[in-house]
Amino acid sequence: MKNANKRSEDHLMNSLLIYMEDPRLNVWHFALLLAIISLGYKQGQMQNIKVSRSKIMALSHINTIPTYHKYFKELQNLGYIEYFPSYHPGVRSEVYLKGKKVAP
Repeated sequence: MKNANKRSEDHLMNSLLIYMEDPRLNVWHFALLLAIISLGYKQGQMQNIKVSRSKIMALSHINTIPTYHKYFKELQNLGYIEYFPSYHPGVRSEVYLKGKKVAP
């Protein structure tokens, strides 16, 4: 169990270092990424994370839907996340965090 926690922490730190090196990312991107990572940590997942817009908005302290959509879409376009929406009310959408460095 200790090794799994260590790997999870190492993955988290590597991801944060990659994000911090990218000058294209701003505070809104970081707020969304940290909200997604937080959800993943609670789920015991570091890549395929079950999400909902309301949870991400609450955790990231983003209060308007247009702001949420703008920066969430930019994270997709920049290659940091892949989003797999669920159109079924009983099934949550998924976000896949890419664990590699993305070229600017």
